[in-house]
Amino acid sequence: MRNRFSFFRDGIKDRAGVQYLLGVGSVSIVALICNSIFGEAEYHVVALILLLVVSILAMFLDVLPIISAAVMSALLWNFLFIPPEFTFSISTPQDALLFLMYFVIAVINGFFTSKIRKMENISNQRKEREKTLELYNTLFNSLSHELKTPIATIIGSVDVLKNNREQISTEVKEDIYNEIEIASQRLNRQVEHFLDMSRLDSDYIKIQPDWYDLDEIIHLVINANWDETSEHSIVLVQENEIPLLKIDGPLVEQILYNIVHNAVQYTPPGSKILIGRSVEQGKMSISIKDNGYGFPEDKLGLVFQKFYRLPNTRTGGTGLGLSIAQGFAKAHNGQISLKNLPEGGAEFIIEIPCEINYYKTTEDETR
Repeated sequence: MRNRFSFFRDGIKDRAGVQYLLGVGSVSIVALICNSIFGEAEYHVVALILLLVVSILAMFLDVLPIISAAVMSALLWNFLFIPPEFTFSISTPQDALLFLMYFVIAVINGFFTSKIRKMENISNQRKEREKTLELYNTLFNSLSHELKTPIATIIGSVDVLKNNREQISTEVKEDIYNEIEIASQRLNRQVEHFLDMSRLDSDYIKIQPDWYDLDEIIHLVINANWDETSEHSIVLVQENEIPLLKIDGPLVEQILYNIVHNAVQYTPPGSKILIGRSVEQGKMSISIKDNGYGFPEDKLGLVFQKFYRLPNTRTGGTGLGLSIAQGFAKAHNGQISLKNLPEGGAEFIIEIPCEINYYKTTEDETR
């Protein structure tokens, strides 16, 4: 413990020493440069330049280092510029008053600028704490609803099966099993969302690229949403063959799943979801269109924020799916954009740079 304290104390001393050196060194260098440029009659101009340097330093240094820099600037101004030069004596009362005013202004300016900067930092930290607290409150509210509902469904269904094992018909048992499966999948999905968001917030996401067939990934996503698409149609538009891509397949699959699942959840029954893909110039593009209601134009820039849900939408969901999708896309140095379609509905466009294996396409065409 003592060694840790000594290390921490030495670190503070080193930081303070650097600040003193930076402050005094900066005003000294500027003063020497001014001494080689300006003549004796222009020492009033030098005072303004040195005050500007002290003001700039006050934006970065602590109080004591900036006061030291202000004092040094006053002494250098007196020694190098106020007649008689290269002495600390002042020949006229006017120059003595001017020096005194400069000294006071430099110290006060540096002191208060540094204090204001410190107060701004404290205010920013307070705002960040309030924002973090708000996010945690939203998270706990989401947890209380999103995890509580499927858990209650599972517990209730198991209780019914245990207490009424003989009386329940096979068909009813199948319905109960389906309810348990749906609730379990919903619970698993929410837990994965919270884990994914935790990984994104901690910058723990590291992509592991390998060669993948994008169409195979898209088919996996369609199959994963199959149970919830009885009233929707998901279609992969395959206009041409595309080569193998070097991407992180599981992350891309999660990106697609979150967007497609969002479309299934928030478009009216009978809606059609079209998935298109293309590859060109070292980049893959995936388009996910639906013919639902679209998004309010003033909310398009908000849908990728954590915990954001559009007003008056159906209950359920934590508002994390699209945010996680955008985070995974950025982990690939890509991005997801959103726009409303003129004919109605919305279109998500996923763009991710990647290596492309054109050999697969050439070989298939040869066959």
